[in-house]
Amino acid sequence: MKILITGGSGLLGQYLNLAISANQHILTFYRSNTGNCTDFNSIKIDLLDTIELSRVFTDFKPDIVIHTAAISQPILPEGISPRDVYDLNVTATKNIAELCEKFNSKLIYTSTDLVYAGYRGSMLNEDAKLIPVSFYAETKLMGEIKIQQTFDNFIILRTALLFGFGINHSKNHFHQMHKDLKQGKPVKLFIDQYRTPLSLIEASRIINEIVRSDIKSEVINFGGLERVSRYELGERLCDIAKFDKNLLTKITMDDVPGIQKVEDVSMNTDKLQSFGFKQKTLDEMILEIIK
Repeated sequence: MKILITGGSGLLGQYLNLAISANQHILTFYRSNTGNCTDFNSIKIDLLDTIELSRVFTDFKPDIVIHTAAISQPILPEGISPRDVYDLNVTATKNIAELCEKFNSKLIYTSTDLVYAGYRGSMLNEDAKLIPVSFYAETKLMGEIKIQQTFDNFIILRTALLFGFGINHSKNHFHQMHKDLKQGKPVKLFIDQYRTPLSLIEASRIINEIVRSDIKSEVINFGGLERVSRYELGERLCDIAKFDKNLLTKITMDDVPGIQKVEDVSMNTDKLQSFGFKQKTLDEMILEIIK
C-alpha cells in the first residue's frame, strides 16, 4: 500500500516513518525541520498550498493518509498566531479530507484526549462529553468535525499523552524528565492531572496495524491501559530505571499560573481492543523505551 504521512518530522511522525516504511511504500511530509524524513521518500510542503497538495495526491495516489501535522503548543511560539493554528489544524485538515474523498484514500487522523471535558470522571468512553478547554484542543475537535462532514472513510484516533524519547529535534516532557533524573536533578510533576499515557513506540506499532485493517467511520480512544498522574508516571520511571524517587516533587496545576487546567481525561480503550489492538502495560512500555 501507499501511505502518506503528514507531520513526518514531528514527535510521532518520525516513529511512524520508521514503523510503517518497513512494510509499506511511504511518502512523508515535512515543513521546516526535516527530522528523519530525508531517510525516506519525502517532500517539503506547505499543507496550506492546496495546488501543491493536490499535485502530490495526483502523483502519489495514496491508499491511506495518516494526518499527524498540527500546531500543538499550548503557548504559541513567536511568530505563530491563533489564525495560523486554525489554518493548519482545521483548514488544512478539511482540505486533506476532501482530497482523500476525491482520491478514495482512507484518512487516519490523530486528534487528542484533550477534547474531553476534564471534570466529568475518569476512563471516559468515546461518547463522553466534549468540552475542549484549550484553543489547540478546540481546533483538533473542529478538525474531527470537518472530516466527518466530508466523507466516511476515516479513523479518528483521540490520542492520549504520548511519551518516550524524541528523535532528532523533537522533544517531550518524558524525555526531559528521564534526562534530569539520570543526572540527579529534581523534577516537579503534577499530582492532579490524570491521563492514560501511550508510548511513542507503542503508538506507531498500533497505527501500523490499523493501517492494515478494514476499519472505517470510527472515532477511537487511542491510549494506554492505565490511568496515572504525571507524578505517578515519574514514580514508575524511577522504579524501573532505579532512579531516586526523592528527586520527584509533587505540585498541582494551581502552582503553575496561566495553564489551562485539565483534571482527568483518562480514556477507556475497550473499543480499540475490540478491534484486536492490544496495548502493552505501562511498565512494559517504559522498559522498552529505556532498555
